[in-house]
Amino acid sequence: LCTWHQVARWLKIHLGNTETTLASVGNRLALSSLTGREVLTPFPGLGTAAAPAQGGAHLKQCDLLKLSRRQKQMCRREPGLAETLRDAAHLGLLECQFQFRQERWNCSLEGRSGLLKRGFKETAFLYAVSSAALTHALARACSAGRMERCTCDDSPGLESRQAWQWGVCGDNLKYSTKFLSNFLGPKRGSKDLRARADAHNTHVGIKAVKSGLRTTCKCHGVSGSCAVRTCWKQLSPFRETGQALKLRYDSAVKVASATNEALGRLEVWAPTQPGSLAKGLVPRSMDLVYMEDSPSFCRPSKYSPGTAGRVCSREASCSSLCCGRGYDTQSRLVAFSCHCQVQWCCYVECQQCVQEELVYTCKH
Repeated sequence: LCTWHQVARWLKIHLGNTETTLASVGNRLALSSLTGREVLTPFPGLGTAAAPAQGGAHLKQCDLLKLSRRQKQMCRREPGLAETLRDAAHLGLLECQFQFRQERWNCSLEGRSGLLKRGFKETAFLYAVSSAALTHALARACSAGRMERCTCDDSPGLESRQAWQWGVCGDNLKYSTKFLSNFLGPKRGSKDLRARADAHNTHVGIKAVKSGLRTTCKCHGVSGSCAVRTCWKQLSPFRETGQALKLRYDSAVKVASATNEALGRLEVWAPTQPGSLAKGLVPRSMDLVYMEDSPSFCRPSKYSPGTAGRVCSREASCSSLCCGRGYDTQSRLVAFSCHCQVQWCCYVECQQCVQEELVYTCKH
């Protein structure tokens, strides 16, 4: 398991500056429009190159990232890594915002980095979705040819050369996880419960990506026969990974620690329910773990901007999101395309229609 300092540095890499960068980007995104198919763009302040760097440009891009000295050296040796780190940061941010769009905490850290210093369920999700995004982005960067030191997946039993010939390149999750393990640093034990929990949640994110790896095959032959079959490894869409992690968040396990006198080491376990005499069980490898109960996030605090002014759904979320304060109703006119017809040849002609829409926002 990596140390707290290593994980903290790593979070700053792909979540940007947790005090300003994540929030400034998040505030510019309309949560209602997030679909998971948005074009990835780099965080402000981390460079502006959107395409793989040419020549020695990647060296400057690595210098702009907040990395440890060892990580910066690795970045400089891996052309394409700086762009991949930025893509991973944006991918993780979009997914976090999408999954929590109807929650009281909507993945906002603006001026409230104190949340990352606490052991809340929300912190656990941030670690997991961030490590998952980096794992996913690295594997995809390899298969897309954006990394010089890796290429298509070369798992035994897959006809990689044929796959490349037919224009199919497997996502290289094997390289991604190996590189990430080295990037985060060697595994070390820790007597600090928070460090162990953060490392555990980091690996939950990595495992969530692994569980979404599928073998896809394509047949080649006359009249659709399967005389030759080409197979490759392919990651599931990151939206599915985000949904899986959100389910883990909903069932996260609160943990405590105790020292094993026989082994002389710290053990993490889940306390039993009040009134039970049996000792709690050790959390499973895919459980997100946390140590502290979360605040309500209803009012502005050092952990959340509160929910005042948030748009909600009257049927689904206003009751919970507005924390019993009620909501305001506003009417607005929305233009949309309607009465569309296909014209010869070859375009679609539409009329512009306007309809009234009701918007509900939480009261202050």
